[in-house]
Amino acid sequence: MTARPARLVDVVDRTSVLVCCGSGGVGKTTTAAAIGFDAALRGRRAVVVTIDPAKRLADALGLGGGLTNDPAPIDAVSSPGGELWAMMLDTRTTFDALVRRHAADDEQAERILANPFYRNIAGALSGTQEYMAAEKLYELHADERFDLVVVDTPPTRNALDFLDAPGRLTRFLDHRLYRWLMAPARGGMRVLNVAAQPVLRTIGKIIGGEVLADAIAFFQAFDGMEAGFRDRADQVMALLHSEETAYVIVASARHDTVEEAVFFARKLADDGPGVSAVVLNRLQPSFGEGSSISAAEAAAEAGARGELDLAALWSNLAELRLQAEREAATIVELLEVADEAPIARVPLRADDVHDLDGIASVAADLFG
Repeated sequence: MTARPARLVDVVDRTSVLVCCGSGGVGKTTTAAAIGFDAALRGRRAVVVTIDPAKRLADALGLGGGLTNDPAPIDAVSSPGGELWAMMLDTRTTFDALVRRHAADDEQAERILANPFYRNIAGALSGTQEYMAAEKLYELHADERFDLVVVDTPPTRNALDFLDAPGRLTRFLDHRLYRWLMAPARGGMRVLNVAAQPVLRTIGKIIGGEVLADAIAFFQAFDGMEAGFRDRADQVMALLHSEETAYVIVASARHDTVEEAVFFARKLADDGPGVSAVVLNRLQPSFGEGSSISAAEAAAEAGARGELDLAALWSNLAELRLQAEREAATIVELLEVADEAPIARVPLRADDVHDLDGIASVAADLFG
């Protein structure tokens, strides 16, 4: 087994896919952008992709025009051999492209894409976004324009569900309900007689006969494409669990975000990849040597001597150190769960990051 990297930069340098995960409001999108930014400056051809439908990545990169499902170059960031690109996942467009790729011909693809059942599930069915995210990640990894894919996941507990999404697709294709729905097509019966099937009549009463007919037509139009989907799902699953893929947990020193980060870390450990690195954002900076208690004692001594201005400065320092000490206590469990993964600490900033100068500043803290 390869030795674990000691620094975040080592994690980035040895990987081709880097997934950033964490709860909302911890600076995850900014971190993903800063990692891609720094990699581009060091000669990597990096693309940052967000699964989050909010426009945080475009805002962080200062792109007023927003992002689409196609990677767009950030022209202001370049170096000898290095480039930075960015995009935002469009679940429906990605699903459409996948159907066209695996269809036997244009007629089969158009029959599926025009099906009302497909149009309803393509962007809304539970798990679809996660699988399409994994699919897009795989597609970008195979794109010769890039040698590093940085993924910004949505701020929810389902953020890592794409780890299991390819497996869920494979299990669904093996499920007896799917095989039963496909049976008429494989048996040469292009039209399933709903009225003659008691089970279908019951289902039709619940969800509506038209919806059921659309669903059956969709699955029958899908005939012959399972092998392509199954092979692709296996390839995506292998990539997500390979040493080429790293998982970086982003958190701030608040109890709720640390709790989420610990959840992500344990999920990654349970699923196999484990935590590659931890980024602790918005930490109270340390000021000098000593503790909050020593600063409070110095404040009291200065006050006793009548040096009130000096006492006020010591009191202020005591408060700042106390906040830093409380943050240190808050993140203890996360550091324990992260085991030997490298830890990058980013201090609290005076302003939000909303342009490339801000991204550069965060990158300097992450990798400096």
